[in-house]
Amino acid sequence: MPKKPEDWLEVACPPQKPRGIFKLFLGYAPGVGKTFSMLSEALRRRGRGEDVVVGVVETHGRKGVEELVSQLDAVPRKKIEYKGTIFEEMDVDAILARHPEVVLVDELAHTNIPGSKHRKRYEDVQELLAAKIDVVATLNIQHIESIAPVVHSITGITVRETVPDWVPLTASETLMVDLTPEALLNRMKRGDVYSSEKVERSLKNFFRRGNLIALRELALRQVAEQVDRSLESYMEAQDIRKNWGVRERMAVCVSENPAGQYLIARAARMARRMDAELYVVHVDRDFGPKNGNSNALAANLRFAENLGAKVVRLKGRSVADTVAEFVRSKHITQIIFGRAPIRDWRKYLYLSAVHRFLRESPAVDVHIVTQESED
Repeated sequence: MPKKPEDWLEVACPPQKPRGIFKLFLGYAPGVGKTFSMLSEALRRRGRGEDVVVGVVETHGRKGVEELVSQLDAVPRKKIEYKGTIFEEMDVDAILARHPEVVLVDELAHTNIPGSKHRKRYEDVQELLAAKIDVVATLNIQHIESIAPVVHSITGITVRETVPDWVPLTASETLMVDLTPEALLNRMKRGDVYSSEKVERSLKNFFRRGNLIALRELALRQVAEQVDRSLESYMEAQDIRKNWGVRERMAVCVSENPAGQYLIARAARMARRMDAELYVVHVDRDFGPKNGNSNALAANLRFAENLGAKVVRLKGRSVADTVAEFVRSKHITQIIFGRAPIRDWRKYLYLSAVHRFLRESPAVDVHIVTQESED
């Protein structure tokens, strides 16, 4: 098929990317290999013909890292005097003037010396990305702002340098550099991470095996959440309405019935067994009765929050249709309805609502749990 004039124009003048591409190597502790992995990728990219430079890399005296750094071009750091001492920081203006395709930036949470162009290193990165320079950076999980207090409660160590949560979320690609705690402890004991005088003290504090296991789980969950958001964004952009069921998500529908707490507790146990997200959903009907037991409903929803569920209140003409749309939008894989042991006309209303939900909802596993009657 012959090319149109605009096709030839696109070949001659390819569209410009609005910003640089941000890639993040995430670790759960010093010594897992983030910087080494970043440098290894830089060498691969240079081998493919990309213009890659080192903006800032902290070697901490590690020979393997120093050897890789020596093989790459580096933009000299800027010397800044502060309180009679000379410090070196990444020279953002020199990198902008050099304008490479890719720049390496280690330790993203670093706080720059007063007198630097920006207060924080992640702000330097934002300027480089705005200049359409790709950035490859490193970060440890404990330096994410909302996670730092959790790390303090686990390790007893206060993390003073952090990045806002939105910073890692803006990464186009996040790669977790993983290593078992046992392997990391072996690296520590060999002196591959810290100098010999720091090893024993570190092993008794931050690098206790229990700490490392907990930090590793935090990092794995952070990456899993970012992957999950990426999948949701892709499915929304491609208008994929079918539930792929990659991750279990459970929803339980509750009313003003005080017995709903049994239903919520049952759902919470099921969600924990499946490591599923749990939503507790209540639908306020547009034309429903207004004299329900609001205190019982509030107690049900507080109970759900105490169990770690995400409480969602919806409005709609039909409970079945509203819940079906929620299941579709949130990619719910398991739905739980309560059934009171009633035998009068309300039984047929209940069955009718369930059948309507099944007709309107996407493919989802449905659980019917018997609960006590309101009467």
